[in-house]
Amino acid sequence: MRPRQTILLGLLLLVPVLAFLFLYGFGRNHYALPTYLPERADSVRASAGGWQRDTVFHRVRPLQLRAAGGRTLSNAELNQGMYVVQFYAPGGVGEPATRAMARVQEHFRPEPRVRLLTLVPAAATAAATDTELARLSEQFGTISGKWFVAAAPADTLRQLAQYEFGATALRPARLPFRPATEPGNLRPGQLLLVDQARHVRGYYDTADKYEVERLITEINVLLYTYDHHD
Repeated sequence: MRPRQTILLGLLLLVPVLAFLFLYGFGRNHYALPTYLPERADSVRASAGGWQRDTVFHRVRPLQLRAAGGRTLSNAELNQGMYVVQFYAPGGVGEPATRAMARVQEHFRPEPRVRLLTLVPAAATAAATDTELARLSEQFGTISGKWFVAAAPADTLRQLAQYEFGATALRPARLPFRPATEPGNLRPGQLLLVDQARHVRGYYDTADKYEVERLITEINVLLYTYDHHD
């Protein structure tokens, strides 16, 4: 090969490497996760003047749940960051979701902004409920202050799933979100991701291993967004 051709080939090989190094060192990545449960679109005044349409999304309201020991789970314990929600069903139906929760807990063990919440139907008595919550917490291997197992009456859980978390039979991205007109669809194998603003940011079918990978990835995306928010 002639020297001139050798130099030209070297330059052609070097250009993409230099471009990669430039983008890696000076570029910025921007990620955008969908926000679910749009309620309405409002007109707001733009900073540059004029008006623009802005979608208002549903926010999960404060939860009233019974935790182990008979205490009420404080919303401050959940709202310090984001949290992953599981509606637990006994009898093995929700086992894939429970395994996924354990994986998320281990993956984000040192990250205090990631928490987990498993919702369990309350038993017939308060004492039986406390016993069940303690048993499940031990069975799941929950870390105190990281993964919360809490209970509410079955009817309350169905209302939460439908009215707060958008677990309905229809697509949760539809506009507007009208839970009273949509049939509930409580799915024990599904996890939900709620961000620090109490918006629902994702639904994940834990029967699909790639959906669990997507959940972990999207949690990392939210953390990146919080750390690099302008």
